[in-house]
Amino acid sequence: MTKPVTKPVTKQVAEPVAEHVVVALGPVDTDTVRPVLGERVTFVTDPTPEDLAVAEGAIVRADRRVDEDFLSRTPRLRVVARTGVGVDLVDVAAASDRGIPVVITPNSGSRAVAEGVFAMALHLTKRLRPLTELVRDGRWAARNAVPVGDLDGATLGIVGYGRIGRRVSELGAAFGMRTLAYDPFSPPPAGIACADLGELAESSDVLTLHAPLVEETRHLVDKRLLARVKPGAVLINCGRGGLLDPDAALAALESGRLAGVGLDVFDPEPALYHPLFDHPDVVLTPHLMGMTRRAMTLTFVDAARGVADVLAGRPPAAVANPDWNHRKATA
Repeated sequence: MTKPVTKPVTKQVAEPVAEHVVVALGPVDTDTVRPVLGERVTFVTDPTPEDLAVAEGAIVRADRRVDEDFLSRTPRLRVVARTGVGVDLVDVAAASDRGIPVVITPNSGSRAVAEGVFAMALHLTKRLRPLTELVRDGRWAARNAVPVGDLDGATLGIVGYGRIGRRVSELGAAFGMRTLAYDPFSPPPAGIACADLGELAESSDVLTLHAPLVEETRHLVDKRLLARVKPGAVLINCGRGGLLDPDAALAALESGRLAGVGLDVFDPEPALYHPLFDHPDVVLTPHLMGMTRRAMTLTFVDAARGVADVLAGRPPAAVANPDWNHRKATA
């Protein structure tokens, strides 16, 4: 009599059950953030009101608003992660009152923005636009009529000496530039610090703006300051649009006080037309210098990591409201 054949028992492995819902506000690269968030997180790219009602985390693009209305529709929210550092459209105080950290990603785009500063500085100093037109129009013999400048040996003036400002300084040193810096909130190192913004303007061949936009810094660069700028200087704003008075910048270009202006940021955004845009010594980009392919990947990773840290009970690496936990505890 033959023995019955017994089949081996296959052990069933349970699939991990999602414990948290995280939503995206604005376009977020799903393939980048999902592995960082982990298997127990459901990531929703186009959330419905029902998704918002149960969401514990949100990854938020710069043009999306997080205000009292949004917070009222997300009663379970535990963390907001902003892709970048600007929180102009985030009600940070309201988030803090609810014990919600506002995660920022300060390290991901700093190098890309600093490279953007030098892309503009080189474009304007080396006079790439008029030289391109000269070759295209067959005016080779007129090439000596276009004065081409140098970064080597020039003075780089940095307004705002945070992460981006420091990286700009590092790149300036590689170009052989002398660095001076002014910061209205945190003094730069003694060897490069200018106590007065006007003194910085008078000394700088390239003046680049990286200060935060608050009431005290709105139109920090205005007609009065530009009257003190070194003749023939280049002005670059990759910080915040409101730091610069565009009327004053146009007047300085037309008078020859400024040799060029580079703008990646505007007030408001999207940019509204200004006559400054038509000047031949102006280069414009649509707030994109910190959004290179590599920088965006790093930004999404850092934002997702901040969300994952909070959901796991770990402190996030960088927040816009360092008192978020204390404010909830004392409310």
